[in-house]
Amino acid sequence: MLIVEGHKIVNYSEHMTDDELFDFCQANKELQIERDAQQNIIIMAPVGGESGKNEKDFIYEVEHWRRKTSLGESFSSSTGFILPNGAMRSPDASWVSPERWQNVSEEQKKKFLPIVPDFVVEVRSPTDKLERMKDKMQEWVDNGVCLAWLVDVEGEQTFIYRSNGSIEIVPGFDQELSGEDVMEGFSFDLSQLRLS
Repeated sequence: MLIVEGHKIVNYSEHMTDDELFDFCQANKELQIERDAQQNIIIMAPVGGESGKNEKDFIYEVEHWRRKTSLGESFSSSTGFILPNGAMRSPDASWVSPERWQNVSEEQKKKFLPIVPDFVVEVRSPTDKLERMKDKMQEWVDNGVCLAWLVDVEGEQTFIYRSNGSIEIVPGFDQELSGEDVMEGFSFDLSQLRLS
């Protein structure tokens, strides 16, 4: 296993189980941690103020829709999801349908969730490499996410990934994105991201 810290790679002696990873993350709450499918531990830098604001806007809008519809559950960027490929990922905003949520036991809800969200949003921060973010979005869809948005604020474009394998590029921030048939009635006005 490797611990990746920025561009520095530190050797780690053995693979962690999901429970050991959860305990490791709890012991290092000041760090943002994910695990990839090869069992590498990835330690990410905190985001800057602008990126944090944009992430918050998505979390707020997803939760606002969830409260209006009383459907499923929404989660913050601190929530870890264990994917079928063994990765543990934390999207910037996410929503899980009632059908998927009902299959999670009360005990499982206390740790990283062993389910895949139906919908995820990842907001690219200035330090994120676009190709790496695209790979992560494909990983989400390959593992069962129905709809995923990669919002590239700096490039003012959004990549929409769908479970049917299609990827749509939406240029500019002068329109609304739709939750389509995954989150019916949900939309996000991209022009919000221009506000400071």
